[in-house]
Amino acid sequence: MKILSIAFKNINSLKGENFIDFEAAPFSGNTLFAITGPTGSGKSSILDVISLALFNQVPRLGKISKKEIREKGAILTRNQKEAYAKVTYETGAGRFTSSWSIEVNRNGNLNDYNMEIANLQDNSILDLKKSEVPAKNEDLIGLNYDQFIKSVLLAQGDFAKFLSAKKEERGELLEKITGTGIYRHLGIMAFERFKAETSEIEKQQDEIKLISSYLLSEENLTIFKKDLKAKTTQTESLQKDLRLIEKQLELKKTITEQEKEINGLEAKQLKLNAQLKEFENQYGESLKQHEKLQPIAEEIQSWKRFQQELEGIKDGLNKTSEKIEANKKNTGDFIQQVKVFVQEEISEENLKEKLTGFTEKIRKLQEEKASLGRDYKSKLHLFKTEIRELNLDFPENNLKAGKEILETLKTEKTEQKKQLENDLKEVDLENIASEKNRLKTELEKSREARSFSEKNLEQKQKQSDLKKEIDSLKPELENLPKIIQEEKNLLISLKKDHEILQLKKENQLKTAQLEDLRNSLKTGEACPLCGSKEHPYSEHLPHFEDDLAAKISAKTLEIDAHNSKLTQAQAKLTHLDESLQKTKKQLTEIEVGITESEQNFRKKYPEFKEPEAIDWETQLSQIKITIEKLEFFETINPQLKSIASGLPILNELEKILQRGKQLQQQLQEQYSGKNIGEDSQRLMDKWNSLLQEKKYLQDNEKEQQEQFQEKSKIYKDLQEKLKEQVLEKSFESLENAYHSLLPGNKFFDLKKQKDDFLKQKSIVDTGISTLKKQLEQFKENESKRSKEDLEKEQKQKQETFDSTQSNCEELRRKLNNNAENISRLKELENQIAEKEKDCKRWRLLNTLIGDRQGKKFNDFAQDLTLSQLIYLANIRLKDLSERYKIDKALDGEDDGLVAIDEDMGGQRRSVKTLSGGETFLLSLSLALALSDLASRNVEINSLFIDEGFGTLDPETLDQTLDTLEKLQAESGKTIGIISHVASLKERIGTQIQLTRNGQGYSSLLVK
Repeated sequence: MKILSIAFKNINSLKGENFIDFEAAPFSGNTLFAITGPTGSGKSSILDVISLALFNQVPRLGKISKKEIREKGAILTRNQKEAYAKVTYETGAGRFTSSWSIEVNRNGNLNDYNMEIANLQDNSILDLKKSEVPAKNEDLIGLNYDQFIKSVLLAQGDFAKFLSAKKEERGELLEKITGTGIYRHLGIMAFERFKAETSEIEKQQDEIKLISSYLLSEENLTIFKKDLKAKTTQTESLQKDLRLIEKQLELKKTITEQEKEINGLEAKQLKLNAQLKEFENQYGESLKQHEKLQPIAEEIQSWKRFQQELEGIKDGLNKTSEKIEANKKNTGDFIQQVKVFVQEEISEENLKEKLTGFTEKIRKLQEEKASLGRDYKSKLHLFKTEIRELNLDFPENNLKAGKEILETLKTEKTEQKKQLENDLKEVDLENIASEKNRLKTELEKSREARSFSEKNLEQKQKQSDLKKEIDSLKPELENLPKIIQEEKNLLISLKKDHEILQLKKENQLKTAQLEDLRNSLKTGEACPLCGSKEHPYSEHLPHFEDDLAAKISAKTLEIDAHNSKLTQAQAKLTHLDESLQKTKKQLTEIEVGITESEQNFRKKYPEFKEPEAIDWETQLSQIKITIEKLEFFETINPQLKSIASGLPILNELEKILQRGKQLQQQLQEQYSGKNIGEDSQRLMDKWNSLLQEKKYLQDNEKEQQEQFQEKSKIYKDLQEKLKEQVLEKSFESLENAYHSLLPGNKFFDLKKQKDDFLKQKSIVDTGISTLKKQLEQFKENESKRSKEDLEKEQKQKQETFDSTQSNCEELRRKLNNNAENISRLKELENQIAEKEKDCKRWRLLNTLIGDRQGKKFNDFAQDLTLSQLIYLANIRLKDLSERYKIDKALDGEDDGLVAIDEDMGGQRRSVKTLSGGETFLLSLSLALALSDLASRNVEINSLFIDEGFGTLDPETLDQTLDTLEKLQAESGKTIGIISHVASLKERIGTQIQLTRNGQGYSSLLVK
């Protein structure tokens, strides 16, 4: 996976749009670059752009949402309305651009973020939801978010701590760096699962112990069963006695209640007799009188009803007569009203004719006025259509002023036409369309020719710049081989000196080992080693050089320094040679391009002999002015035609307005209303209403008179008939008989009420008789003992029964509990046996990996991970420096990691004793190893190292940069270093420089 370019806008302090193309210069010539700038200028924000565009996450904040942006003020630059981040990358699947964006809507609120992926091979957008984009990037790149920030975005601060940390601290750091905390969780889960499984068994075992303590002994069990049987027999006997006493008490209670009920019915009997007597006193006579008249009651009521109806008819006849008189008065008033409306004499007979004639007359005047209005609108619309080319603000309410405007405009346009004809003498005004096309073609050719000319000049400038760049590279390229050879020769000499010093040191060690033998030598006796009888060093010891170790160390440092210089010179020679070849290739391409461009220009534009000498801006401006004048001339003829067509229409509009005013005056003199049809119809409706009312009143009066005569005859016949009948029933008159009748249903209600009294009295009498017979039978079976004696005996026996029953229940409860406990014990024993089988695997798993903190399995897994990481780190370290290897500490060594010094015979040293540069080499190899471990089979060709270089001394910094240059040269990776160290600017030519202004914003410059 390789990052090709990044683009972003308004991310954190980086305001505005920015674009970094890692395929273009200066990155194409040197893929080692630095991201520099003061603290807070936004160096790490460039890395945020990459992770945000790919995964919608940044290392310092995690997942990003509009809530995070709003509450924490992150990502979106302060006071800006939109932001985006884009990353273009290349994998085995092709080239893709992943983008992230967000914006503020018109209400000032953040819209939700958006993400998408573009396939650059066919310029298509992948059909994905925004939530699916991170997963798709993970699939294309082959790394998830955590693996990506450990493989591509390397923070070495964690590895510097990791090297010297104690074993426990190292485990925590390794867990944090590699993200392998899952092993700790697995250990804890194994422990907790085993604890949960065994805790249930322990609880059940405790329960068995508790239940066993509650079990009855065999002796107590026999006693309880025997006692229960005896007490059960006793309770059955007591229960029979209690039932007998209860029946005797219930009989005494029934007798008492029966006597009370008889007394109550007798009291009710007396009350009913009194109520019946009172009813007779109050309603007896009325009922009697009504019963006499009951056969003719309906006829008497009909007679009274006819009497009331005749009185109502008389009242109606009087009211109808009054309405007829009112109708006559209203008719006269209305005729007078219509006379005023039509402005001539009228009568009841010709009213409709006169009103219709007046209406038709007014309608004709109104229709003529409306017709004139339509003609006016039609002419006005035609006028507007004719003059729409003029774009005038025409005063429709003042035709005279409008006419003056048109005549003035006609004069102006005529003068403009003459002037344009004079200016466009060289143009064929009879063929304006073809002339416009000719001029536009000429304009377009001039523009293209100018563009060709400008590009050609630009290419020539590039040609000159590249020649200068080649000239500047040649001296250094010629000098570097000499420097490399000098360094190689010097290194050969230094290594020989180093070997001599090493040999001297070894000889001194051998000489020192023979010290005891020298002390035992005697003059004249043969040496056991060489056989000599002379021993010059037995007394005079050879001279030892005490500073040999220091000299060897100094020589080693000198060799390392010249090795670094040689590596740097070789890398620089390779880089300069590649740059020279690339520049020469670019120069050749540009020279070929210039030649082809000039040939194409001469073929395509033979009319432009010397394009560099032409003032293109003046030429283009003259053509544009001619086209504009031609287009203006093209509009004048239609405008003059519109004016000539519009003036006659204005004259016709003035005539229509004059006739309209005359009609308006006639209408105002004869009719002042708004709608003659509605006013006329309203008067006609009122006249018809008056006539209909007159006819209705006359017909109604006749009908009422006929009805009065008919009902009067029926009333008299019925009255004669009823007079004889009421006299026979001892009533003085028909009126007296009517008043003796009870109103409505009152007769039936009172009769029903009396029947109810009699019915209730019969029921009460029967009940008293029946209850007295039953009472006699109850008394025959009643016990001779008193109620108090029976209750006393009942109480004593009940107490004895309750006590005995309670003892039985207690005995049963104890026996049942004992049986349940025995059953529960068997059940628990079976469950424990089953659980012991299931728990066996959890017991074994806990023994192997489980503990409360998850330390056992985590330490085992981290030790394997550490071994793998050290293995990969040593592979990387061998490429960087052959002197050191990393290893785990052995028993008795310091808790931290160990560096094996191959130059010192495999000496094991604590990493705490290493210099800053050496520590950096080891931590960088670990960081690269983690990148290899996280990326697994994914090829990573882009690395960003975020490290605090400010803590390094100048010598270590040089060594560090040499290492990175070597890594970049050998691997071909694009490597970015994030730092604010000023000296980096001198060593690394390619830089992304960040600067801050006084408002808190930052700007970006690629140099």
